[in-house]
Amino acid sequence: MEDEKIIELFFQRSEIAIPSLAQKYEKPLFSVSYRILQNREDAQECIKDTYLGIWNAIPPTRPASLYSFACRVARNISINRHKHNCAAKRNSYTVSIEEIGDCIPASNTVAEDFELQLLTDTLNQWLESLRPQNRYIFVRRYWYMDPVPQIATAMKMSDAAIYLRLDRLKKKLYKYLKERGYPV
Repeated sequence: MEDEKIIELFFQRSEIAIPSLAQKYEKPLFSVSYRILQNREDAQECIKDTYLGIWNAIPPTRPASLYSFACRVARNISINRHKHNCAAKRNSYTVSIEEIGDCIPASNTVAEDFELQLLTDTLNQWLESLRPQNRYIFVRRYWYMDPVPQIATAMKMSDAAIYLRLDRLKKKLYKYLKERGYPV
C-alpha cells in the first residue's frame, strides 16, 4: 500500500491504518529500535509504542515521508527506553551524542521549534554535501548509534580510520554551523 493511502487511513481513524503501517515498515522500524536497545523484547515493545505514537500524531501532522516520520518516532521512543534502562550507566548512546554535543545547539522550548527545523534543514544540507562514504559513517554513528568497530567492519577500515574520519567530520560540521550563525 502506498504511503499516502496509509496516511489517509490514519486521518480517517481506520482500524487498518496501524496493520497497514506495520506490514510495510515493521522490519525497518524494528531494526532502528534494536540497534539502539540491543534487546529484542524492548525493541518489540518500542515498536508497539511507535504505532501508538504515530496514531496520536496523525492527524494533525501530515508527514511528507511516512517512512522517515515513523523511523524518527521509533528512534525517539527507543532512545527514551534506552535512557531508562541505563539510567546510571555510561552507554554508547551517551557517548555518541556527547561526541557531537559541542556542535549541536540545544532546543528546550516550543518557541525554538522553528529554529530547530532550520537547524535540521542545515544539517541535511551539510550531509548532502558529504561524499557518500563519509555520510554513511556519520549517519551510522550519530543516527543509528552503531559502535565504531561495527562501522569499521562494514566499511572494511580500521577503527582508527573511522575515529579519524569522525573527528574530521565533527570539525567540518562545527565550522559549517558556525559559518551559518549557529551558536556552537
